[in-house]
Amino acid sequence: MRCTLVFIVIVLARAATADVPPTAIPEGPEANSVPAFLGAPAVPRSIPSPRIPQHPFMAPNGRSNIHDDAYMTDAYITAGPLGRTPERRSTFQSAECGSLTFDTAGRIVTVCVGVEGPELVLIDPQTLATEAVMPLPPRSPSPGSSPFSDFSGGGYFYLDQLDRAVIPTTNRQIWVVGETTSPLGPGFSVVRMYDVSSVVAVGDGIVSALPDWHGRIWFVSVHGVVGTVDPASGAVVSVALDGEAIGNSFAVDETGGVFIVSDHALYRFDAGADGSPLVTWRETYDRGTRLKPGQVNFGSGTTPTLTGRCWVSITDNADPQMHVLAYRRAAAVSGPRLVCSEPVFAASMGATENSLIGVGTHSLVVENNYGYSGLTATENGGTTEPGITRVDFGARGCHTVWTSAERVPSTVSKVSLGAGLVYTYTKDPETNGTDAWYFTAVDFRTGLTVYKRLAGTGLGFNNNFGPVSLGPDGAAYVGVLGGLVQIRDAP
Repeated sequence: MRCTLVFIVIVLARAATADVPPTAIPEGPEANSVPAFLGAPAVPRSIPSPRIPQHPFMAPNGRSNIHDDAYMTDAYITAGPLGRTPERRSTFQSAECGSLTFDTAGRIVTVCVGVEGPELVLIDPQTLATEAVMPLPPRSPSPGSSPFSDFSGGGYFYLDQLDRAVIPTTNRQIWVVGETTSPLGPGFSVVRMYDVSSVVAVGDGIVSALPDWHGRIWFVSVHGVVGTVDPASGAVVSVALDGEAIGNSFAVDETGGVFIVSDHALYRFDAGADGSPLVTWRETYDRGTRLKPGQVNFGSGTTPTLTGRCWVSITDNADPQMHVLAYRRAAAVSGPRLVCSEPVFAASMGATENSLIGVGTHSLVVENNYGYSGLTATENGGTTEPGITRVDFGARGCHTVWTSAERVPSTVSKVSLGAGLVYTYTKDPETNGTDAWYFTAVDFRTGLTVYKRLAGTGLGFNNNFGPVSLGPDGAAYVGVLGGLVQIRDAP
């Protein structure tokens, strides 16, 4: 099938005449009653790790998408905050600025999603001043859906090698948005628009879009459509997974593999001669019998994570314990494709809705989101079940290295290879009703908590599935319901 390829030269963004100074996110009344800092500064101990191949059609690794690179490792080469008198600031956007990318100038390019709809926003990484805003197509009201748990229509996007944001929209299109400059300041313009409504039906939504190593744009939809777009002609070809749904993004590697997890199975796709998605292999997993509190979608809550040149990993949704699963990702293998299955977290108290962190070639970090049933789950002192676990694996199996008792309601945690730290976003239970959210650093080698820096108190600081992101200058950012929080070491 073909779609219409439209070139638009009209600037759709608002270019600010001057940077808009940030307004801090309002805090709860208990802001001064909780510690601002716990623990001690970290001594950086770098983690040896092979470099992830740089995707030729994406921004540099660490800057291109919510999971940092095409392998979806959630790992940064650089060091993040070490806890040396860390400072915090925030910008109130009346929306959650979750997925962060960074352009060649180091500026933040993010999609902020609020009740009024998503917007593409350009933010100064030092001051958090807003430099440009472009409204994206609004969400259509849908029974049972919520802007706080629907990741389609902009929740996943990527920055390409030309500093252009490639964004799935709510009107079943994929927009390519470039940056502009004018006497009024920076702005955005839509330079290309791919209409995929011929294969994504009304009532469905595009979850994510990513390029393969040839530049072909792949996309997946909530109702299980897997498709490709030829970026030159706009031709669209697709396949539908019968009776399966997709809730997360996917990973791509340099061999042409596209790794997608549905609520039933993990897939490797490769492109046919005409660009059509072809199933290379399919592996079912234990999808469980229930949507657990802490999950937005049934089955695995993970985007597939690639490690080394051999492996792809996800979690299942089994009871009484969920498992970390590692597979051989090659198109053809001799022997079983499943390398190992490692149970994690307490019986009947384990669930994750966030991608595994891939470290080196044989280490994974998984977090427990069980209990995060929605925004009210962490109100009035409430929190979720504990658990962050490191699992190491190899051709002869896998084993748990450590488990931390930190509580991570819903963040996409990250690792800094330069610092040797896992960065996450935690909330401890409080009998007095305090809702304090902490940016937390855990030692990758030992699982011990190194330090915790208060990000803020109250509902506005709930990250609600927003990730931790590290900027090129080493500052950390967390997208929260009120906007964006920054943590950086004092100069």
